[in-house]
Amino acid sequence: MKLAVFASGNGSNFQALIDEATIRPHIELVVCDRPEAYVVKRAEQHAIPVFTFSAKAFANKAAYENAILHELEKYAVDFVVLAGYMRLIGPTLLTKFLNRIINLHPSLLPKFPGKDAIQQALDAGERETGVTAHFVDEGMDTGPVIDQARVLIKKEDGLEELTAKIHQIEHHFYPNVVKQLILKQGEGFEK
Repeated sequence: MKLAVFASGNGSNFQALIDEATIRPHIELVVCDRPEAYVVKRAEQHAIPVFTFSAKAFANKAAYENAILHELEKYAVDFVVLAGYMRLIGPTLLTKFLNRIINLHPSLLPKFPGKDAIQQALDAGERETGVTAHFVDEGMDTGPVIDQARVLIKKEDGLEELTAKIHQIEHHFYPNVVKQLILKQGEGFEK
């Protein structure tokens, strides 16, 4: 199964994916909406092709998603893994990759979808939060849940401490989810 990883920033979850020996050979392409993002350097260091774009250079979302779609088709990508990609996926990509796009979100969905989920959990006085891997649909973090991992919130945890705990969990959790998808869908996978 051929994967594309979409990311917008540092790429620490992308790094965790490529560090997993069973996943790395499946990654065909990195798509990034911020050409200066560090994830681009990470991909280049591993000789993984990169497609970067600036949304402002396109007339609308459909236009840049069509450009992305062209790249996905060029590399015969079967599945998309979002790893810190900070844009909502629109109908252009959802139609072509229905049930073949997954995302990692730093909360126990359906609680705290969208931006600032970690701060939202702290503000709500939650005793636990976590991470969720889910299929992407047209909503904001509303697709079917694949798996979740819990993280306890201690009284002394601030945003920085809780973010670090969540990242530590993500870097083991997400590669495991992706590996399971490769194993389950790799055999007889049909577009």
